[in-house]
Amino acid sequence: MPEPYDVITMGRIGVDLYPLQTGLPLARVDAFGKFLGGSPTNVAVAAARLGRRSAVVTRTGQDAFGEYLHQQLRDFGVDDRWVTAVDAYPTPVTFCEIFPPDDFPLYFYRMPKAPDLEIHPSELDLEAVASARVFWMTGTGLCAEPSCSATLAALRARNRSGITVFDLDWRPMFWDTPQDATADTPQDATADAPPDTAADTPPDTVGSAPPSGSPHPAASARYREALAHATVAVGNLDECEIATGEREPYAAARALLAAGAELAVVKQGPGGVLAVHRDGTVADVPPLPVEVVNGLGAGDAFGGALCHGLLAGWDTARIMRYANAAGAIVASRLACSSAMPFPHEVEAALAAGCVTTEATATEATATDPPAAPTTATAPTGSGAAS
Repeated sequence: MPEPYDVITMGRIGVDLYPLQTGLPLARVDAFGKFLGGSPTNVAVAAARLGRRSAVVTRTGQDAFGEYLHQQLRDFGVDDRWVTAVDAYPTPVTFCEIFPPDDFPLYFYRMPKAPDLEIHPSELDLEAVASARVFWMTGTGLCAEPSCSATLAALRARNRSGITVFDLDWRPMFWDTPQDATADTPQDATADAPPDTAADTPPDTVGSAPPSGSPHPAASARYREALAHATVAVGNLDECEIATGEREPYAAARALLAAGAELAVVKQGPGGVLAVHRDGTVADVPPLPVEVVNGLGAGDAFGGALCHGLLAGWDTARIMRYANAAGAIVASRLACSSAMPFPHEVEAALAAGCVTTEATATEATATDPPAAPTTATAPTGSGAAS
């Protein structure tokens, strides 16, 4: 059997077209940069930049943009063997507007349907998925068929082995109009228990009913089903609310543990990141100071660094600090995929206690020298952004 992958991610891919002029609406922008995009794909890139053997399971259109994405994946060192083409749908394109420090509207062109939602269960290499040291899936993969069935099939194949990460990744524009979920089982009562007692609830006893008062009951029910198979859950406060009905960080973390996760990671933007483990370990880590250029992609760098730290066996607080630093570096740069940091850049940011001026000057390349520490810039929560 081939050597297992360190990280396999599954889900969204596309072409990001980012304006090369900041502070302007799209109607006034006349120059764009083209980049590989899609959150789980960026996570695979981020993990590869940190030295991990990574691959992505996704689909593109049978078109020039699809060819571009294959080439980009290879250039980043991400295995593209499970990236296949769909004749019926074009490769998605995403535009953004850049209004630093905290306004980055996204415009998704995934019509009539994105190819990455056409992943079929029968097409999966379940042996490779099951053997990967980390498997990373997202909430977007649950929004339509056959992707939802394929994602759940991959989770079942894992059988909670290794590290299985559910990136809650709530994108309401990808889901149908909210409707009542069919399940009527009440939410597990242990969701309000302290972390150590919530951990006593076996994952397979947790119901799949959506949280009471969910803004999207059908999505919440699917999230609950996926959470029963995940060992790590990662999301911001909006995403935690969809998954658990909770917005207060500690309550959300407890609810994610009650739903099945071993480790709950709650990203709070300017509030930093909270991580609560089933064993009672709690890490509440502040963000790293950074002057934000583009906050998009910071959460993907955080995710790749999270995978890296989990694989390295670091303690929870160290993982969160490292992931925050990786995210902050990407927030200081224009792009997402090409901005993912190398280990020496993350270590330099941690040593400096901030993202330095040199780190913000250019996008990362394979030949970049280590950045030299200089002065700190304005603090933000971009390292924990989603």
